[in-house]
Amino acid sequence: MTDNLKQSTGIRILIFLVILLVSGLIGVAASAIFIFGGDTGMKIGQGISSIFMFVVPPIVYYFITRKEHQMRDLGLRRLSPPWWLILIGVALMFVSVPLSTRLTTWNESMDFGGVFAKLEEYLKLLEDTAQAATEKLLDVDSIGGLLFNLVVIALIPAIGEELTFRGVLQQSLTRKMNPHVAIILSAAIFSFIHFQFYGFLPRMFLGLLMGYMFYITNSLWTSMLMHFVNNGTAVVLYYLSNKGVIEDAEHFGETANVWIIVASAAVTIGLIVWSWIKAQPKRQTEAAPTAPPTEND
Repeated sequence: MTDNLKQSTGIRILIFLVILLVSGLIGVAASAIFIFGGDTGMKIGQGISSIFMFVVPPIVYYFITRKEHQMRDLGLRRLSPPWWLILIGVALMFVSVPLSTRLTTWNESMDFGGVFAKLEEYLKLLEDTAQAATEKLLDVDSIGGLLFNLVVIALIPAIGEELTFRGVLQQSLTRKMNPHVAIILSAAIFSFIHFQFYGFLPRMFLGLLMGYMFYITNSLWTSMLMHFVNNGTAVVLYYLSNKGVIEDAEHFGETANVWIIVASAAVTIGLIVWSWIKAQPKRQTEAAPTAPPTEND
């Protein structure tokens, strides 16, 4: 294989976006085959689309632009001590729920009005369409359906979206700017790409949590596990709701108690800061250099 490409970060990101677009179009075409396959066909199509949109592009990108160590450069590195920080990442998915649900409420209550009324109407239509599709996917009451959803809705997005937004995008930005700025930007893009404005704030908040824990542990396995736990919890809650075990999966954990929300925010921020101090993270530019210094590297 040839030496690593030595283009600027901007050119690299452009190359990745082209790969993302082509692969995404292939995924849409492939998933369309299952459009008449009922609910199962829809879920299979969703899984295929997710694989081509988020799993394939980062792998192709790094095989094209890297000489060796593709998986390591994507962020798939073994955890360094202290290994228990991965458990902190999982804990964050739960202690941050009151704050996250409050962000959802604020986001959903946003009202543009005036000259933006038509835009608001269009955004709400997109949101309702996406919500209806999601609820249709989650409408299962069998163990087989639960396991299928855990793969399609939790596992595949956890792998693919983390490879794309943290493995490629965040690492590329971190090489050229302050890591905090890189994490915030990649989280914002991660949220924007879902095209759900009324879920933008909580999804960006989720991206921040996963972005910081990825940077702190220097391993994509951490953010992948966090992502899987987040999506998987929603899948399980909807399953339990369909079985009548709980009443309202969509608003599970939601609270208007200010003190609980403040405590959630304080513990969430505290855990991230404490993990940062404990891990003393190194810049990801050191872990994944953009190009080899010599021909023999």
